[in-house]
Amino acid sequence: MIRVLIIFTVLVSLFSPSAVFSEIVGRDVLYRDGSKVLQGYVAYDNALKGKRPGVMIVHEWTGINDYIKEMARKVAGLGYVAFAADIYGRDSRPKNYEDAEKVSSKYKRDIKLLRGRLRAGLERLRQFPEVDPHRIAAIGYSFGGMAVLELARTGADLRGVISVYGSLYPDENGSSNIKTRVLVLHGGDDPFVSPEKVLRLWRELQSAGVKWEIHIYGGAVHSFTNPSSGNDPSVGVAYNPYADRHSWKLIREFLSEVFM
Repeated sequence: MIRVLIIFTVLVSLFSPSAVFSEIVGRDVLYRDGSKVLQGYVAYDNALKGKRPGVMIVHEWTGINDYIKEMARKVAGLGYVAFAADIYGRDSRPKNYEDAEKVSSKYKRDIKLLRGRLRAGLERLRQFPEVDPHRIAAIGYSFGGMAVLELARTGADLRGVISVYGSLYPDENGSSNIKTRVLVLHGGDDPFVSPEKVLRLWRELQSAGVKWEIHIYGGAVHSFTNPSSGNDPSVGVAYNPYADRHSWKLIREFLSEVFM
């Protein structure tokens, strides 16, 4: 009899008009950096009430695509507002790797321009009514990993930054002003990042005097969290199931800790 009553109570709560169902919603968002029109993507759980931490996500060299939107929704599922910032602009969407190399190189050469786009994305994230503007972190993938480290070097008010198979360009101008916690997730066999670059970043973070971690996955190459990268490490990019699972665990823990 007690079991029947429990089942009945659960069914009533499920079908009650006041029942709230959690749903991750996402939409494109237009914003600007000066006269440049940018198109980002925001995702959040519409069942949550009140302000919550915000996480800015910066795309790979291919720009905002289905994978980055999927990651935004995944981060939103942790209870945060996730905003995929657009570095390239609404009218600049690489169609292939050749286009991506050409477009991304522009921002690798012009760090001032890159930092401006990052600040524009950060400001737009803070403007969402669901976001606590004082609890913000950033995650970047590949090109985006390089980008969020550049954002950290500006001394931006962030709880933390995470670089996932980032390009790891060292600070060449002595302009590093890192004040936030840093997590770097790196493939040990990534052919695009030399061990020397990893070591230089290590030294930079050590000198900054902040909390930092570099996790290196043996056998993993570039793009190890992206299933569309294929499974042939010999080409330099490949999905690695273990590195994907383990890095996601570290990302969850990192965000939980910095937002406490």
